Amino acid sequence: MEMANRIFKRKIYDKLLKWKAERAGKTAILIQGARRVGKSTVVEEFAKREYLSYILIDFSSCAKEVFDLFNDISDLNHIFVRLQLAYGVSLHERQSVIVFDEVQKQPLARQAIKHLVADGRYDYIETGSLISIRRNVKDIIIPSEETRINMYPMDYEEFRWALDDTTTIPLLRSIMEKPQPLGAAHRKLMRDFRLYMLVGGMPQAVNEYLETNNLSNVDAVKRDILALYESDFYKIDDSGTLSMLFNAIPSELNKNASRYQVSSVIESGRTERLIEHIADLKESMTVNMAYSVTDPNAGMSFYKDLNRYKMFLADTGLFVTLAFRDKDFTENVIYQKLWNDKLSTNLGYLYENVVAQMLKAEGNELYYHTFPSESGKHNYEIDFLLSRQNKICPIEVKSSGYKSHSSLDAFCAKYSNRILTPYLIYSKDMLKERNVQYLPFYMTMFL
Repeated sequence: MEMANRIFKRKIYDKLLKWKAERAGKTAILIQGARRVGKSTVVEEFAKREYLSYILIDFSSCAKEVFDLFNDISDLNHIFVRLQLAYGVSLHERQSVIVFDEVQKQPLARQAIKHLVADGRYDYIETGSLISIRRNVKDIIIPSEETRINMYPMDYEEFRWALDDTTTIPLLRSIMEKPQPLGAAHRKLMRDFRLYMLVGGMPQAVNEYLETNNLSNVDAVKRDILALYESDFYKIDDSGTLSMLFNAIPSELNKNASRYQVSSVIESGRTERLIEHIADLKESMTVNMAYSVTDPNAGMSFYKDLNRYKMFLADTGLFVTLAFRDKDFTENVIYQKLWNDKLSTNLGYLYENVVAQMLKAEGNELYYHTFPSESGKHNYEIDFLLSRQNKICPIEVKSSGYKSHSSLDAFCAKYSNRILTPYLIYSKDMLKERNVQYLPFYMTMFL
């Protein structure tokens, strides 16, 4: 089956339905996301199923006459006639949608949204990658008539849907309401979850796995996506700094330091544009940023330290490939060993990355906290902090050796009056010990 024929069920579809029903043409909707997360596919499927007709303008490949239509929008009637002729599609008032795909390639089309929405005849959907990079929008007026939503790689539930499994996640969700050990089922659940870590949530990679059942082929697809990202980074920054910052993420996480240490990646003489580079990476949505907070409290955004952060890859499948990209797949047993949970190296950072991805997919901002021990000889670190019911939930991620969790214990002792539930996320079965809730990795999505 061709990739084009396999349409994966995505949760963002329901958000598009909600926007169409509630906004009724009063705003356009902009879907922002990294390249290859499936924006264009889901939007075209939505346009086909929910409208009488649609026109999809891909600004990365459309004819010059279409591209140039938006240089002068004084006559909208003329634009609509030209579009219908160019695409051979009839537009119907309040029953048709016009899609601006890769809208960052034509900033004037994005600026025109204000007038197109005011005209009211049709609905408008925009998709974009690296959408907010200052180079693309510095000379235009960003329309306020724009509802913005983010699209991420397929989350674990979407991945299970792709594998024709619609029962596992609802069952786990019901168990989470009253946590209890899963017993014999846990081993299979962890093995299934490790497959998600290896394949990841990029639709092309998932499709390749379903087509071939071959992880070597999946790895090749992911290498192509990473090469595409690298090419994008060089277009934004030809010095190569962006690419170096991105490629260093696995090694920086592996150091187990309390922050991403830019100085170990880039020579000090090249850091003058660092803030802009980090913003570019964040805007590209290829990474998830976690910020250190100085005071772990319910309103953590007030206490985040913009100079202390960690970077994770937005997709853990891509992370696996990036981490071992220096080896050819055939001489690399990482996939088989990780899937069978036989990897000897401490791959804690890999699990930390997937927890970050899952928390982000559920709409959480990522925060962590470090603080000195009483002796001052070392630091404790809480991997993630969630704000819940005016309290905080500290999370420690353990890939092995879960019996000791000194950071979590010290944090709970120091901030006991602020804590709702402390969690330890690990590879074993569910467990409640004293005040700590132990959860397997696949339960992260319910926090």
